[in-house]
Amino acid sequence: MILAGMVIAVPFPALSQAQAPAKSRPTGSAAGSPIPGARVEANLAQLMRGTLFPSSNVIFAAQNVNPADVPQDKDSGTTVNLLASAYGKWTAVENSGLALAEVANVLMLPGRKCSNGLPVPLNNPDWPKFVQELRDAGMAVYKAAQSKNQDNILTAADTMTNACSNCHNKWREKPNLADRCK
Repeated sequence: MILAGMVIAVPFPALSQAQAPAKSRPTGSAAGSPIPGARVEANLAQLMRGTLFPSSNVIFAAQNVNPADVPQDKDSGTTVNLLASAYGKWTAVENSGLALAEVANVLMLPGRKCSNGLPVPLNNPDWPKFVQELRDAGMAVYKAAQSKNQDNILTAADTMTNACSNCHNKWREKPNLADRCK
């Protein structure tokens, strides 16, 4: 709490056992993780659907609709349309680019599985290369969004599409689900 220029620490009450959040069980090994205490909770498909898919859609939408022209939703705090949210417009595009770049770090955590149960191919030399392409694409989107210029978004979205396609073509686009990540 800030009061007349002073910061006052306000302690949070301890949670009772019934209120405490459930401890999640790691699905991957935290041992050897490059980030102490980092755990893998989602398989690759879940991670993609929960982070990269929605962020990419914001970026794709910004190619066709100027984010500055998107009206804020009446309930902008709970809308699922990120461009119309409380942090919408060009800020949503910037945040989506940064999300792509940050998810690249998560993609490098050991222990993640593909949806078919195979390990993510961290040891394949193409994996870190493609992850870096995703990181670079995310930063390109971020910089393009800062310019608030749709032509720049078109170029950055193309960079993003190429980065995604490189990985998808190698590991995802398989006629048989069992062959993904091989």
